[in-house]
Amino acid sequence: MWWINHTFCSAEGAQRVGLVAVKLGMMPLWTKTGERHVVTLLQVQDCHVVSYISKEQNDGKTASLLVGGKNTSPFNKPESFMEKYRLAGIPPKQKLTQFNITDNAIIKPGTPLYAAHFRPGQFVDVTAKTIGKGFQGVMKRWGFKGQPATHGQTKTHRRPGASGPGGDPARVFPGKKMPGKMGNKYNTAHGLKVWRVNTKHNILYVHGSVPGHRNCFVKVKDTALPTHEEDNKNPPFPTYFADGDEELSEDLLDDAMFQFTEHSITFS
Repeated sequence: MWWINHTFCSAEGAQRVGLVAVKLGMMPLWTKTGERHVVTLLQVQDCHVVSYISKEQNDGKTASLLVGGKNTSPFNKPESFMEKYRLAGIPPKQKLTQFNITDNAIIKPGTPLYAAHFRPGQFVDVTAKTIGKGFQGVMKRWGFKGQPATHGQTKTHRRPGASGPGGDPARVFPGKKMPGKMGNKYNTAHGLKVWRVNTKHNILYVHGSVPGHRNCFVKVKDTALPTHEEDNKNPPFPTYFADGDEELSEDLLDDAMFQFTEHSITFS
């Protein structure tokens, strides 16, 4: 297999691999115009390419890369998994996930992945499992208004009300919003802007909130939204290589982001 281990300009329609990160929490930042934005901090911890999955092994249409994040103990790991890590020459990982890629974005197994894989101004999609809320009623689960508190209402204040369309067809249609288990499902936040990248601690600062609780694993990849194609044209391709020619500063910031080392007011 011919492995790509250098950076070059991406081709039109190319699809890169993503990262496995850990959600640290949230914090505010400000733009140069004084606007306040809340960002989520995602740390890339010991992220490596574990194996390459060819089109024939995958779905016959798209190749993919198996990526692992955060080192863990080799004990109680099945032998089939340990064989993948031995072939790649890396320690076992706590989280594994798969990313579909194009043929020109293949990376050799064992290659480390860094937060510098993404750059400020770029837009990403973040996938994680939402916080489980347990069994909830329709007011909390679906945002129903509820029913009156008085004037003849008896024990119906938080109930959903009518659930069927009457005598014909005399059944409840599938998909009806009703009480049930809430959360604990994989969800994706689309089109989140990367405001800052800390290359020393491998931290991404992405706009807004992302699914999941603190310290959960998240899956970060280039956004699939067509409205942001122009913003994602010049990322490191197929990824950022630490031993390459590119020298990066400790903090990469978006042009619109205010730095507290600068003057807040200037006079001409």
